[in-house]
Amino acid sequence: MSLMTIAVLGIVVLLILMFLGMNIGLAMMLVGFIGYGFAVNWKAAYGVLQTVPYTQAASYSMTVVPLFIMMGNFAFASGMSENLYSAANKWVGRLPGGLACATTVACAAFGAICGSTNATTATMGVVAIPEMRKYGYKDTLSCGSVAVGGGLGVMIPPSTCFIAYGIMAEQSIGRLFAAGILPGILITVLIVITIVVQVKVSPTLAPKGERYTWKERWISLAKCWDVLILFIGVFWAMFSGIFTINEAAAAGALLSIILMAIKRKLTIASFKKVMWDSIKTTAMTYLIVIGAMVFGSFLTITQMPMKLAAIISGLDVSKYIILAAIVVVYVVLGCFMDALPMIMLTVPIFLPIVTGLGFDAIWFGVIIIIVMMIGFITPPVGMNCYVLSGIVRDVPLFTIFRGSVPYIIPLLVSFILITMFPQIALVIPTMLYG
Repeated sequence: MSLMTIAVLGIVVLLILMFLGMNIGLAMMLVGFIGYGFAVNWKAAYGVLQTVPYTQAASYSMTVVPLFIMMGNFAFASGMSENLYSAANKWVGRLPGGLACATTVACAAFGAICGSTNATTATMGVVAIPEMRKYGYKDTLSCGSVAVGGGLGVMIPPSTCFIAYGIMAEQSIGRLFAAGILPGILITVLIVITIVVQVKVSPTLAPKGERYTWKERWISLAKCWDVLILFIGVFWAMFSGIFTINEAAAAGALLSIILMAIKRKLTIASFKKVMWDSIKTTAMTYLIVIGAMVFGSFLTITQMPMKLAAIISGLDVSKYIILAAIVVVYVVLGCFMDALPMIMLTVPIFLPIVTGLGFDAIWFGVIIIIVMMIGFITPPVGMNCYVLSGIVRDVPLFTIFRGSVPYIIPLLVSFILITMFPQIALVIPTMLYG
């Protein structure tokens, strides 16, 4: 049996195990171990299991994961979201569909201190949807805006998905964080425009918003002092060059604890809960990364990614057609898989192809995140829609998906713009890191 055949069989078995509901980290580790045994020998396979888990768990670059997770959880527990949403409403609430626009802006801001799509969706769902219902917003508009806005948590740094991609692609996490800033702002603006257009076309979706004075706007912004301190502090630490990314993550985690204490929300019970949630999320992430590395070692020894890259690079078609085919694969996978496992599974296969075609690896990381954001709101899995369904139990899941469909358009537009003008993603990393 050829190495390529073993690699293909390994991928097929992995997909079957995933669809049967097996933990993705364990599934990748099991298939990687058995595949390595068949491809080389069982002594070598045991050697992979002896070295890879410890090497990854002890890696300095992995320490950023629990620190940013802890920062986001403490920020969530401190209740920063309410003032953030109120401020966003006072600044953009006058627009057609103003509360939905405010939700999008608040999601972007909260994502910048959280980094998790599930946490952003859940938080803004709890805060924003009752307000929009109170003012007569249709469920399709309110739920759709929260579902797509929650996805901004993985684009605007710090993002756990960028961290995972950076580890798998062996790229600078700092550059990836910087690359997500302008695309995150662009997508936020495009989503707001989509909301405005929807309400203009169908005014029954939302009533006219309130008008606020400039004084009220600035006061509302002042009430978000904790968000501003955490946001500015972490970003300054990351991009000033004084701290490394890991040190900035540690500073952000400590700062979020201090802010929670200042707001008098830090108790023994709340501290234990945040730490336990952080431990569970970190353990899940580490297991997926370790499993992906074992599986990646198996794919590397079969040389499947390199051979596939050579075959595709030799095709007499435009590189953009090949890129489009890869994107279609990501969109389809995004309908069935969560973001983190998808990154771990696909990056070892597709990155050699993309870089072989002459595309930038940092730019491709941004493209992957945009495509994943489409998957967050697309059936049958659409993770953000399911998270929201658990919060607004009286709204049918079909209604949430229907409200999310229009936002596929701004995500596709952003994908096209960043493909046509890669500097949208690359200008800030170039300015900061050369």
